[in-house]
Amino acid sequence: MIKVVRTDQELECPVIDKALIDQGMDLVLLPDGIAEDVLIESVRDADLLLMCYTPITENVINAASKLKAIVKYGVGIDAIDIEAAKVRGIPVVNIPEYAERTVAEGAFTLMIALAKRLIPMDRAMHTNDWVWPETAWRGADIAGKTVGLIGGGKIAQSMAQMAGAGFGARVIGYSPHTPPERMRESGIEPVSDLNQVMTESDFVSIHCVLNDETKHLIGREQIAAMKPSAFLINTARGAIVDELALLEALQNRQIAGAGLDVYSREPLNQTDHPLSALFNMDNVILLPHLTFFTEDAMDRLEQETLDRCFEALEGRSVLIKSMDPRLRGQMTGVTFSAP
Repeated sequence: MIKVVRTDQELECPVIDKALIDQGMDLVLLPDGIAEDVLIESVRDADLLLMCYTPITENVINAASKLKAIVKYGVGIDAIDIEAAKVRGIPVVNIPEYAERTVAEGAFTLMIALAKRLIPMDRAMHTNDWVWPETAWRGADIAGKTVGLIGGGKIAQSMAQMAGAGFGARVIGYSPHTPPERMRESGIEPVSDLNQVMTESDFVSIHCVLNDETKHLIGREQIAAMKPSAFLINTARGAIVDELALLEALQNRQIAGAGLDVYSREPLNQTDHPLSALFNMDNVILLPHLTFFTEDAMDRLEQETLDRCFEALEGRSVLIKSMDPRLRGQMTGVTFSAP
């Protein structure tokens, strides 16, 4: 019997689970935060490993003697030791396109909510029945403002369309690996200096991948360069930002606020998390890493995940759609979509 291990069972994927079970496979579901030694025992005889957030370490990969592929049902691959998988000839694949527009919509929702002070105003209405047009409730327009994008991929391009063509904002962007002409075609004015983007923007929205180059890309210096009236939005990966520097800036009202969907340590909590003070801030909107989580996006995710699973299980080359060089550098058991 074919054995499939899927970690992070809290992310419900009923279509994936039913399809695998209907094919007569032994599906093992493991919770978020599973210990490495327990995961190792589970994958020793597994044919396929599906993961979303759980770290897939070299030890896990080396223990899986039958593994035909590691499928990330999502986008980010920083939790997978891809080099260890390459040594073993185990293909690693993600699903990069299922929620590009969806995440951009989520980021734009955060931007609107921050600009219009929607969350604290809603809370005040629930508490006080009504609020009057006092200075505390003055919001900001997006039209005529500058939106700075960190990253130039498809999510950033969708964000640029919404902010620029949709709302009449000036859109600038920092993405050193994206051709400037491609950014201009997407309505993004390319800027080669990251600090210039931080200084000029009224809203900074992060849309790059997490790797060694981008870890803490937005550090203390970059946050200090922001306007006191500016907002930071992160729907990419928490570790792209020096989160403790951001927390300090928010506590000191050095910037106007932040909308966060991602954190370097997840899940966020109010007791022993280094960012727990965020829960008490009325200028911060916190989401639980769910800007991708819509009916439409999940339909696409589950179907594409199954496509990649059956490619691997049937001995076909696994299709890599991502442009990430870490995945494009694989040589065994994969085929690549056109750039």
